Amino acid sequence: MAVMYLRKKDGKLEEIGRTEVILNSLNPSWIEKITVSFQFEVVQTLVFHVYDVDTRYHNVPVKTLKLKDQDFLGEATCVLSEIMTRPNRTVTLSLTGNVRAGVNRNLGTLSVLAEETVASKTVAEINFRCVNLDNKDLFSKSDPFLRISRIVESTAAVPICRTEVVDNNLNPMWRPVCLTMQQFGTKDTPLVIECFDFNTSGNHELIGRTEKSVAELERLCLQKEAVNFVYPSLSHGRKKILKGQLIVDRFVEKVQYSFLDYISSGFELNFMVAVDFTASNGDPRTPNSLHYIDPSGRSNSYQQAIMEVGEVIQFYDSDKRFPAWGFGGRTSDGSVSHAFNLNGASYGDEVVGVEGIMTAYASALRNVALAGPTLFSHVVDRAAHTASQSLSQNSPKYYVLLIITDGVLTDMAGTVDALVRASDLPLSVLIVGVGNTDFRQMEILDADNGRRLESSTGRIATRDIVQFVPMKDIHSGQVSVVQALLEELPGQFLSYVRTRNINPVGAPAI
Repeated sequence: MAVMYLRKKDGKLEEIGRTEVILNSLNPSWIEKITVSFQFEVVQTLVFHVYDVDTRYHNVPVKTLKLKDQDFLGEATCVLSEIMTRPNRTVTLSLTGNVRAGVNRNLGTLSVLAEETVASKTVAEINFRCVNLDNKDLFSKSDPFLRISRIVESTAAVPICRTEVVDNNLNPMWRPVCLTMQQFGTKDTPLVIECFDFNTSGNHELIGRTEKSVAELERLCLQKEAVNFVYPSLSHGRKKILKGQLIVDRFVEKVQYSFLDYISSGFELNFMVAVDFTASNGDPRTPNSLHYIDPSGRSNSYQQAIMEVGEVIQFYDSDKRFPAWGFGGRTSDGSVSHAFNLNGASYGDEVVGVEGIMTAYASALRNVALAGPTLFSHVVDRAAHTASQSLSQNSPKYYVLLIITDGVLTDMAGTVDALVRASDLPLSVLIVGVGNTDFRQMEILDADNGRRLESSTGRIATRDIVQFVPMKDIHSGQVSVVQALLEELPGQFLSYVRTRNINPVGAPAI
């Protein structure tokens, strides 16, 4: 029998599940599946224990077996993301155990196969538009967006999808939305479709609503029918029928590949890091500096962010060679640079592994004088250049730039322009704010309010590629900096490959 555990942060093992017992076999192939929830943003260490179960326990339910009564045959360990990045999602591990010193004994191997338990990869891709919406704004037109929710047994509605905001338009047309079967349940499950007028305060005003299942939306498209929005009335629970209508221009059912389909086919996430060397961080030699290297070994916020993010992403990067830069520092030639190589080399910006980044960072603090101002556009452009080169070579790579900063941006417009240019590329930008600065500018870059970034020339970002978290918020709560930063990354990756109709390596076109 094999038992699978998840190693928690405190080192304790949490049992996830057990296989069945296979009698009298030294080469068992277990059928029983053990289900574990894959979390991209966490390093999930799996530990496997294999036991010889005494025959007197034959036909006893495995969950009731006391493991101390069985003979321990060996253990193996690996990280879940290591399995998921293998082409066949299989890893073979050598079993280890308590063998006497000097005895070289082979305890056998354990092969682990992972598969995604998705009921269906079918999605409904739907193009919505509206006509004759009510105007909710005084001096302009409504800024509408749709929110789709699923009605659950308790009659509550659970939001499952939201469109982008269309500014100043009573006849809006939105980009296609994709609804998965995991989101909508069955084609007959009722969905609430609400149209709101967007307000920056967050108090969005309801324009109208309707209730339709996926099957009914498909019928509306086929029969080219429109449906009127209704507005709940205060009198006697009646609903006011509005002149505004919802139209389904296109309805297509198709197969949609998952994040794991791409990762296990050979797609890689390539990690880059950029560190803020501006003077506002404080003198690195003093304990109150954000760059202070504590002799006791306690990590500062920069080191913590590098370690936590790097430890997760390194498993998705086969060569573990990471470009590492600094910005806002005065280098050995006396000039201030906004994208210098952290390793001090005049050529070659890559370091090996997360430890390589940590070593280069500590070395740079001794050799680079803190200066300023705080500019992001140079490192964003440098990351974008690398992503662009990879794109031109059709490499199955997606780039992740981590920027760690304490400061208020001096080049907000230039940074927005760089991010809008980069939104067409296989790139995401993660920003960690350290210290107690007001980070409102970063919230604008994050664009989580539904409005995508707009460049100085009026160009709108193709997609949202920025995720920002302030370190101080993380320290006061339970969520780790990694989880907060990385939770949107698989979605950003998928939005990129899906809009470009890029399939997993070797997958047939769909």
